[in-house]
Amino acid sequence: MKSKDELQSLIEKIASANSPVGMDAVYVHALILDQLQDILDRLDRLEKAMANDSE
Repeated sequence: MKSKDELQSLIEKIASANSPVGMDAVYVHALILDQLQDILDRLDRLEKAMANDSE
C-alpha cells in the first residue's frame, strides 16, 4: 500500500476546501483510485497477453 505522501498529488486533485469530508476520507478515496488504476493496468496487460497468445 502506498503512503499518504506517495498519493499527495492525487489527494490534491480530489480535495476540496468546501467539502465537509476530512482529509482521512480523501486519503481513503485516493487509495481506492490508486488501486483501481493498478487493476486496470493489470487487466490491460492480461488482455494484451491473451491477444498475443491467440495469434
